[in-house]
Amino acid sequence: VEQPFLLTDNLGKYDIDVTLKGGGITGQAEALRLAISRALLKIDPEYRPVLKEKGLLKRDPRMVERKKPGQPKARKKFQFSKR
Repeated sequence: VEQPFLLTDNLGKYDIDVTLKGGGITGQAEALRLAISRALLKIDPEYRPVLKEKGLLKRDPRMVERKKPGQPKARKKFQFSKR
């Protein structure tokens, strides 16, 4: 979460109060890191190359795969018996 501040030399300059809902600890931390990076960009657009190089301006696109009909889970199949 501190990474955007460290890369832009802004550690300790801003006071942040955040409320996060949903997801797990890691997902919330990554969402907060992205939000801080975007906020720093609005303050000073010159931070873009530094943040972009470290991949702080991209969200994690991975999503939970949906459950399919006829299966107990997304990929798991019901036990198959030949006889």
